[in-house]
Parts: sequence; C-alpha cells; structure tokens
Amino acid sequence: MKKLLQQVLDFLLFSNIFMSLCAVAQALLTFHLIGSRPVFPVLGLLFTSTLGIYNFCVLIARPAKPQRSPYRRVRWFFAHYRLMVTFTIVSLLSLIPLFFIITTESKILLIFLSILSFGYSLPLFSVGDHKFGLRNIPGLKPFLITLVWTMSCVLFPVLESMHSHLTDITMRDTTILIAKRFLFIGALTIPFDIRDLFDDRKVGLKTIPAVWGEKYAYLFCQVLLAGYIVLMFLFRQNGFSLDFFALTLTMFLTGWLIFKSAREKSEYYYFFYLNGVLILQYITIVVFNSFKYLVH
Repeated sequence: MKKLLQQVLDFLLFSNIFMSLCAVAQALLTFHLIGSRPVFPVLGLLFTSTLGIYNFCVLIARPAKPQRSPYRRVRWFFAHYRLMVTFTIVSLLSLIPLFFIITTESKILLIFLSILSFGYSLPLFSVGDHKFGLRNIPGLKPFLITLVWTMSCVLFPVLESMHSHLTDITMRDTTILIAKRFLFIGALTIPFDIRDLFDDRKVGLKTIPAVWGEKYAYLFCQVLLAGYIVLMFLFRQNGFSLDFFALTLTMFLTGWLIFKSAREKSEYYYFFYLNGVLILQYITIVVFNSFKYLVH
C-alpha cells in the first residue's frame, strides 16, 4: 500500500499535474474573493497551460544523462519520457479550442504571458558563444515566475468574470488583489532559489539568495508575507471576515513552512508542502466559510 501511494504521489508531483491543480486552486480563490462563480474555460486553460509549459521547460532542459541526476524528479520524468511528451503535446493542443472562447483582452494577456513563459527557459539571446533565456538575466527569474502566476491566476479570472458580468470589482480592488497575490507567490519562489543555490552559482545565475545570502533571503520571504497581511488589514472590505482569518492563517503556515525549509532538502517537501500551500489557501477559505453555513 505504501509503495502504491508513493507511486501515485510521484506521478502527481513529477508529471506537474499537482502544479496544474495549484494554478486551478489559485484561480478558484480569485473567483471566491471577487464574488464570482467559477468560469470553467479559465480553469481549463490554467490547468492545461501550466501542465504543458512546465513539462516543456523540463524537456528542453534535459541533462545529458538524466538517470544519473541527483534529483528524483528529473530521474522520474525522463524514465517516463514518452508519457510526458504525450502529456505535453495533448495539453498544449487542448489550449487551441479553449483559447478561442475567451475574450480579446484575455487573449492578449495570455499571449504576453506565454511569451514570457517560453522565453524563461528557451535560449533566445546570445552573447558571443553563450546562449541564454530570460531566467539567466540577473534578478529576473523570481520576478518572471511571480508575474506570470499572479497575472494568470488573478487578472485572467477577473477579466473573464467582468466580461460575463459575474463581478463588479473595481480597478482599485483588482490592483490590491494582484499586489497581495504577488507578495504571496513571490515569497514561495525564493525557497526554491535557496535550494538551487549551489547549481545557480555554478552557472552564474544571479538570484536573491545568490546575491543576498540564505539568511537574508529567508528574512525577505517573511517580509513579503507580512506585507500581504498588512494589505489585507488595511484594505479589508467586510471587517474581520472569515476570509481574512483564513488567509491570515495560511500566511502564518506558509511562513513556518518556508522557515522550516532551511533544514529540509527533500524534493517532496518543496513540491508537495510548499507548492501545496497554493491549494491549501483555497481549501482553508472553503472550510472557514462552511462554518458560516453550519451556524445558519
């Protein structure tokens, strides 16, 4: 039984299905916070695009001998190479019909984000004989990841909900929502840079931990999360609502998980627990709000 659970967990985590579910959960959180019912083409696009882009990035970064990689994720991914290629092709092709049923504004946004996503890893630039992608530009790696995730999981759902007249959220409230999510996702990206610090230094990649050091990188994560809580407190709309307490709780949990990651080097810790906060945030909101209905 334990072996079966291990195989299922490996499949979900290392095939990037779990990461795709994280994107869906973040979009559902946005729909809830803006008072809109879910728009299913948005959820479908986020799931398939996340799966396709993440798998594509792993495929083009294939090491010479993947089965000798120190990372379990890389060994598993290329041990199931044909399946992963199939997943990537199917997910990217499924974007085509979904793309044509969203608004023009969303199309423009997604095209821009797609360029950033593919340019993140593709060696589009060159200096002499050295070719590199956007991720190799000093300081740009965490910013790009955070920007793409925030715009995809916040602005995209907002645009589609407004088009369908499912929400009356103002530009001010949308900006605050984007700022809060940017701080949250930004804090989650830094521990992965800390984990990859040795490899990043070898290739000369300038990340926050590489420039500031691990100690200040961890501190910066906590500052970002504190900024999220401050924004929630300053711009709360319905007083201290259940949403406020649910999101505050997940911020403290995220801060603790990031702090603990200083001693945890397991891939499962990063890909399941840290990334899983993206799903847990929405689950906590649902659980807290279910108490309201139980009381009534």
